[in-house]
Amino acid sequence: MSELLEPVWHAIDPERLRNTLMEMLEIYSPAGKEEDIQLYLEALLQKAGFAVERQEVEEDRFNLKVTMGQGPPRLYLVGHVDTVPAWDLEEFEPQEEWGVVRCRGRADMKGGCAAMVETFLALATLPEEQRPPVGLLLVVGEEENGDGSATFLLGEKPPWVVIGEPTALAPCFSHYGYLEAGLVTRGRRIHSSLPELGHNAIESMLRVLLNLGRHPLFSKETPELVYSIRELSSARAGFVVPDRCEAWIDLHLPPETDPASVRQGMEEQVEGAAAFVDDLDIEMTFTFDSRGYRLDTDNWLTDVIEDIYPRLNLPLQYDAFRSHSDGNLFFEAGVKPLILGPGSLETAHTPDEQTSLGEVEAAARIYAALCLAAGEKRGGL
Repeated sequence: MSELLEPVWHAIDPERLRNTLMEMLEIYSPAGKEEDIQLYLEALLQKAGFAVERQEVEEDRFNLKVTMGQGPPRLYLVGHVDTVPAWDLEEFEPQEEWGVVRCRGRADMKGGCAAMVETFLALATLPEEQRPPVGLLLVVGEEENGDGSATFLLGEKPPWVVIGEPTALAPCFSHYGYLEAGLVTRGRRIHSSLPELGHNAIESMLRVLLNLGRHPLFSKETPELVYSIRELSSARAGFVVPDRCEAWIDLHLPPETDPASVRQGMEEQVEGAAAFVDDLDIEMTFTFDSRGYRLDTDNWLTDVIEDIYPRLNLPLQYDAFRSHSDGNLFFEAGVKPLILGPGSLETAHTPDEQTSLGEVEAAARIYAALCLAAGEKRGGL
């Protein structure tokens, strides 16, 4: 391991890291409204002496990019600053208790972003000639369509990226794919006291969904494929039988699963529902799909991780990242992504979203070790 590691670890300031995180959490930054938090991070990095590049995504929305060292970066630390919307802004304030911070975006993924910023602040204490050729990329739009990362990839494709999604510090060289499906059933509106004269779109949808769940793809005996009905809504028109019902389904697919095969299975099952749902009028669309991946763990990042985790007294267990992330975009572009960050998916996007300050600090130390190791690499990565 690099002789520079201990000085850089010593330069990681837990109190500064905590302050950065808490200030980030105070800034509401749902997807599409990330300008305020990017202005905060830009000023923080500029104050530390970094030349910060803005990458415009659209008006008032931009990525931030910082690089150091000689030559093109061999590794980028990548974090997204946007979060899902808060249900109640009055309860948005971060709360800290016994070293655990709770707040929207705490795990997904402002904790990872704060750790990456602290890593760069610590690396900046090295003389310029000793700084590794690495980059920091803070992107917008991950919670919607990944337009921030897509903008970056138009001009640059580094060999490796580390994305700070919540993995509870488990290194994920494998990543699930993702498929989003929308279904609409249509019926005939009639006064609710005369349902036999109408056609209830909700009843049709429920029967279709129950039939869909019986497909072998979604068998509880093979739980690797994750099938989740995310939304179910109908036309609200008063005291009547509803004539429209809409459902949205999330499917997270094991790395080797082809989204096309899942689409075909769902289409066949929905078509088959017409046999037992009278006058079924249904439309199914697939609005997004992304294939998963599985990287070989015989690589230099694994060597670093297996060296430093015992030094940090951290358990080491490799995993596959089950959610969707910008990692899929980077992989499709020919970049190798490692997903690794503080916090866990169990609380992400929930009112109890949380992670510990100790885990965020540990993430900063892991990122620092990976960055320094990138500086020691020569030739192909």
